[in-house]
Amino acid sequence: MSTPDGSASNSQAGGRMLSALKMLRKHWALVAATTLLCSGAVLLYSKSQAKVYQATTLIEIDPRATQPLGEKQADIMDMGAGTYWDTRDYYETQYKIIGSERVLSAVVRDLGLASDQDFLGAGPAPAQPPPTSEDATIILARRVSVEPVKNSRLAYIHVDDTDPGRAKRICDAIANEYIDENLQTALSATSDAVTWLNGQVDHVKGDLDSNENALYDFKQRNDLPSTSINEASNMLRVEMQELDTALTRTRTKRQELLARYEELSKVAPDNPDQLPASELLSSPFLQALRAHYQEAVTERAGLIGEGKGDGHPLVKRADQKIGEARSALLSEVRNIQGAVQRDLAVVSREEAGEAGLFEATRKRAVDLNMKEIEYHRLDRTREENEKLYSMLLERLKGADLARMMKMNNIRVVDSASRPRGAIRPRWALNTGIGFIAGVLLGLLLASLREQLDSSLKTPSDVEQDLRIAFLGLLPEMKDEEQRDRKGRRQRRSRERARANGPMELVVHDQPLSGIAEAARSIRTNIMFMNPDRPHRTLLVTSAAPSEGKTTVACSIAIALAQGGQRVCIVDCDLRRPRLHRIFDRAGDAGVTNLLVGESTLDDVAKQTTVDNLWSVPAGPTPPNPADMLHSERFRKFIDELGQRFDRVILDSPPLVAVTDSAIISRLVDGTVFVVRAFKTSRHLSAQGLRSLQDVDAPVVGAVLNAVNLDRQEYSYYYHYYYYKQAGYRAPPPPSGEDESPGAAPPN
Repeated sequence: MSTPDGSASNSQAGGRMLSALKMLRKHWALVAATTLLCSGAVLLYSKSQAKVYQATTLIEIDPRATQPLGEKQADIMDMGAGTYWDTRDYYETQYKIIGSERVLSAVVRDLGLASDQDFLGAGPAPAQPPPTSEDATIILARRVSVEPVKNSRLAYIHVDDTDPGRAKRICDAIANEYIDENLQTALSATSDAVTWLNGQVDHVKGDLDSNENALYDFKQRNDLPSTSINEASNMLRVEMQELDTALTRTRTKRQELLARYEELSKVAPDNPDQLPASELLSSPFLQALRAHYQEAVTERAGLIGEGKGDGHPLVKRADQKIGEARSALLSEVRNIQGAVQRDLAVVSREEAGEAGLFEATRKRAVDLNMKEIEYHRLDRTREENEKLYSMLLERLKGADLARMMKMNNIRVVDSASRPRGAIRPRWALNTGIGFIAGVLLGLLLASLREQLDSSLKTPSDVEQDLRIAFLGLLPEMKDEEQRDRKGRRQRRSRERARANGPMELVVHDQPLSGIAEAARSIRTNIMFMNPDRPHRTLLVTSAAPSEGKTTVACSIAIALAQGGQRVCIVDCDLRRPRLHRIFDRAGDAGVTNLLVGESTLDDVAKQTTVDNLWSVPAGPTPPNPADMLHSERFRKFIDELGQRFDRVILDSPPLVAVTDSAIISRLVDGTVFVVRAFKTSRHLSAQGLRSLQDVDAPVVGAVLNAVNLDRQEYSYYYHYYYYKQAGYRAPPPPSGEDESPGAAPPN
């Protein structure tokens, strides 16, 4: 289901399409002539051009060339690209190199194109210098093009030339020169690399020798072992570890002896029984002395227990025995203390000696460590130069091999063949383009002509542009060849029209003609425009001269008279009057005579040959027409006409030229505005209507005059106005019989 917006859009599109078709039907001759002219011109131009042939060579550009030396060759002789964007830039660069001046100038030199007059075109004028190789290179550059094959590493080299054989030779020469140029560029780069590498190898070798000599002098100056300094450092580290272990062990032993000595010093002379258990365990002799002492003490205690006193001989003997045992035990303890003291002195001396050795070894390690830093710095420099020397030497050998192999990453896949047919000029294509251009140009000219044509043509133009009511149209009064609906041709000569009367009276002379029917249609529209208050006095005017005001006024007046009303037509164009010639009243008194008081209305208003129609001519031309029309006497004259006649039709001068019509429009009931089809412009008509609007004149509507219903613009109105063009009449008489004088002319 379509929406209102969609319907409106479709309607607008249909309207634009219909307007375009109407424009095409109207200006088809212009479009056809432009199309033929453009097609013919392009065809003649194509015929006059020389035939151009195109030779093509297919080449392959491999961004990664073959590497017989392995991956290292890419580092030595880079002839391609890496990533996608690098490859893309590489291809674009190669395409530009193919058409570069360097490659093309070499081809011009090798093939001698600078002296080939056929290649250069027409020979130079006598006053001009002969063409140079630069000129030939520029000419060749215009004829060379490179076409890459999509999604491949292939590219076509095209060369255009008027000679097929020369085109083939040039195409192959460009491909070969480009390949040689690419190889020479790579070899040149490789040779430069070899030269540079040689210099770098010599320089680095000298640095390496200096580093080795400096390292040897350092060892000799610092009395370093022939082994590596790392091994010497490791030996000192092991020695320090062993000395540290021995020193620790000695210090432990000294502490043990010191503790033993202190424990032995605690033995009291009166009670030697309190000996350290460690001493007892380590000395069986001390254990025997201690046991002997304890037996003597036990024995005395037993005697005392038996009740024997201190003076008893046994007790005294026991006391003597205890004294002897104590003396022996204390003497042994003193011997042990002396031994421990001597061991402690020995251990102390060992500790001092080991500490001295450890300190000396530590100082040697520190000195060696400082020397090691300097040694490693010199050795590191030597190793770096050694590696650099090895790498440069390897690159130098690889570059020499690559230079000798002469590898290339570009090759010819298909050589150029002799072209069989010309690629230009393409007569059919050029003619087709010329045809399309001609059609477009014709449509453009037709549209431009439509835009520049500002004249009013159709009733819709009158209603839309002027915004006033459309009363009707009057067909064009032609005396040339006419065509009826069945295609039969008749002729109405100018002499027959003059015999029947003036052209302005055709409504009376030919009441069944299309013009008469159109006039009666205008009469009907005027009568029904305001039936309650009919327009009794009507002014007929136009914006510019020669738009048919008098013809329209006469046609309306005659149509009203034929309707049974008393009608008077007045010629108010006091500057260029015409009614006196139409109604055969030349020399009669008219409007000017009445306004100056020389005549009355009865004197100037005379009945014409048309029933119920009276006419009032303009009379003599006055010096001040506008003042006379602006007078009170003229207003009374209009009022008197309105009282004596049913309808009064006033013919007047154009609005834009003079102000007469604007003055008269204030005195009448309505104004009929005449527009001549295809002549009166929108701007001029709007200016004339503005003159009427400025004085608040009542405008009844507009009449489109001199309409040619055979034109394309009136195809829409053709069926509606056909009967007005042909009229109601009897079938045409047989051939050879003349029409009656009052019959309408055949259509």
